[in-house]
Amino acid sequence: MARPASTLLLRFAIGMVVWLGLAMSAPAQDQASAIDYDAWTRLAERAETVIDAARASTPALEDLRFQLTESRSVFSDGEEENADRIATIKNQIEALGPLPTDDVTEPAEIAERRSELDAQLVVAQAPGVRAQEAFRRADGLIREIDAIIRDRNTKELFELGPSPLDPFAWADAVNAVTDLLSGLVTESTTIWANPVRRAELANEAILTLLYLLLALLVVVRGRTWMARLTQFLLRATRMRRGQAVAAFVVSLGEILIPYLGVLALVEAVTSAGLLGLRGSLILDAMPWFALIVFSARWLGGVLFANLNPILTLTPVQLREGRFYCSILGLVLGLDHVILTIIEFEAYAPTVSAVFRAVLIGSAALILARLSLILMAHLAPHEDDAAEVSATAPHSIIDRTLPLIAKTCLVFSVLGPVVTLIGFGTLGAALVFPTLETLALIAFLAVLHRLTRQVYAAIRGIDLQSARDALWPVLVDFVLLAAALPLLALTWGARVSDLTEVWVRFLAGVSFGGARISPSNFLIFAVVFAGLYMMTRLAQAALKSSVFPKTKIDPGGQVALISGLGYVGIFLAALIAITAAGIDLSNLALVAGALSIGIGFGLQTIVSNFVAGIILLIERPVSEGDWIEVNGTMGFVRDISVRSTRIETFDRTDVIVPNADLISAAVTNWTRFNLSGRLIISVGVAYGTDTKRIEEILTEIASDHPMVLLNPPPSVLFRGFGADSLDFEVRVILRDINWKLSVHSDINHEIAKRFAAEGIEIPFAQRDVWLRNPEALSAREQTPPTKDKTE
Repeated sequence: MARPASTLLLRFAIGMVVWLGLAMSAPAQDQASAIDYDAWTRLAERAETVIDAARASTPALEDLRFQLTESRSVFSDGEEENADRIATIKNQIEALGPLPTDDVTEPAEIAERRSELDAQLVVAQAPGVRAQEAFRRADGLIREIDAIIRDRNTKELFELGPSPLDPFAWADAVNAVTDLLSGLVTESTTIWANPVRRAELANEAILTLLYLLLALLVVVRGRTWMARLTQFLLRATRMRRGQAVAAFVVSLGEILIPYLGVLALVEAVTSAGLLGLRGSLILDAMPWFALIVFSARWLGGVLFANLNPILTLTPVQLREGRFYCSILGLVLGLDHVILTIIEFEAYAPTVSAVFRAVLIGSAALILARLSLILMAHLAPHEDDAAEVSATAPHSIIDRTLPLIAKTCLVFSVLGPVVTLIGFGTLGAALVFPTLETLALIAFLAVLHRLTRQVYAAIRGIDLQSARDALWPVLVDFVLLAAALPLLALTWGARVSDLTEVWVRFLAGVSFGGARISPSNFLIFAVVFAGLYMMTRLAQAALKSSVFPKTKIDPGGQVALISGLGYVGIFLAALIAITAAGIDLSNLALVAGALSIGIGFGLQTIVSNFVAGIILLIERPVSEGDWIEVNGTMGFVRDISVRSTRIETFDRTDVIVPNADLISAAVTNWTRFNLSGRLIISVGVAYGTDTKRIEEILTEIASDHPMVLLNPPPSVLFRGFGADSLDFEVRVILRDINWKLSVHSDINHEIAKRFAAEGIEIPFAQRDVWLRNPEALSAREQTPPTKDKTE
């Protein structure tokens, strides 16, 4: 029969603790110690006999599987025995050189030494080979046991049992309940009839009574106290940042405080000693029952809270959601208790079918109502818009909610139908895991909002900004990954299945003859991250402390810092791979095959990468240079491995591939010298004294502070233009970056001096001659004719 999530969770926790204990104790074992292969042979033969007979119970198979798993762990460690010695011998054999061909005779001393080393290698490899053989045998037996258990579970799931529609089954169920109650009364009466026990109870009556009253007070009123405190903190959230997180933490007391009260109550009743075997069995199940009930009530209270609810619903729907969550906890708790009673009393299948049918029907009804509430969250009615509570941010939960709601609704109908037919186990496997999955999704939605509230409280930002941040999303992925094992357990996976997956994961995967495991990856990540940080620190130290005290130009400093970064990353990757123990020689063939495809597909990127390295070494351009390439002019702002960023005079960034800077013609205005030539064209009217114009232009150019006097400015009379006498002023500027400003200043001064000297600056004039103007005049005097149709 299907187990509730609480039992599965307990089994999962116990299994993980046992497995972790084995994993932690394995390295402590002495690798050189001999493995007891005789005991292993007996265990393996017994396992083969049990598997061939296929008559052992499932718990017996699970116990046998645990022993095989423990042995397999020992053999896994034994495979690495003498690994260092084997590597040394192989290196010695490799030092002797390759085996000679048939027509070449190897020297006797070398041949003898090679034979000795081969014999030593066989002896050294023997323990590892035997451990590997035993490992594979154990692994195969474990797989066979898993196949048997899965086959049994599948047959049990689809086994047709008695239908709960049989009226006689209900009569048997009523009789079973009556017998259970009468048995409880009989046990208590028998114990009370004992005068010794009655005297002991009388002596402790006052203390037991006070204990019971205190426990009942905590159970009944504890949740109410914590709920009021939570509501108070939620109302005060706007006044102080972080109180929403505090309210969530306090709300957990709605589970913890009543649960402690139940534990105290159970302890008080147990100490009274008035319960027999059946009563003690039910009493032992009460803590789990209480934990399930209180957890469901808490989850419903958070999910359907009146203040800051996660779902967008009306107050009536919120109240209905809290009610059904409480009933859900009650049904799941009763399922746990009734399963315990059924196993103890060994009821007939007809009685068990009735009990399960009642629980499945109740759970299916709750599932259907919750599905309808979820659909109401997706599409609230317009008439109820005024009563809709505060909304939560749209998330992946909201986007997957339609599929979740429809699936729950289908299972709420399908589960009771197959149960009434007689497939009770199948019906329970459809309804209860669906409810538990829905509860898990609801809990993830609560944690989804909590992560954003915690992030907002830590960073001191508003909740909306926290919703758009990256870290809460990463935390959501971690929580989702952590919920996957619980989800697998809910839907029938065994704890051993999960531990087996974890063992396979830790074993790693083989790629190109090399095995890469999570431990290798973790070592690689830690070493690489540490060396990368050291590289960044070295770059920062050079930039801030060393280079300012040298005469290296800024472009050279950038080139050296970038080169150090690339070399540091390469060395960090190489050292990290070596530290992780990854043998790259086994990947050489795979890397060679991939390099051919990469060479064709990434040749442009590789070309730009090589060009970037050349730019950093030769430094034809540096950051801050004013260059012109392929018609693009601007300042170099950044040189990376693949491209160079140029900021134009329009303050736009142009990304130029590095290959263009190597292969194309590049004009660098400021690389080696900031001085540069400026040419200004000037035109004057015909008839102007050209020598006077030359004197004026020379004076204007010489007077500007940015113009160098050596070489001196020059004025050239370039020729006779169509409308003017054309001159050119050629000057050398101290800083070519001021080219446009100097050009503007000299133009202003030329206009001012020419106006003062009465020199005319001509502009283009054209004379237009009209042919036959008389015809144009006659046409203008002729009146327009009217259309006859008007």
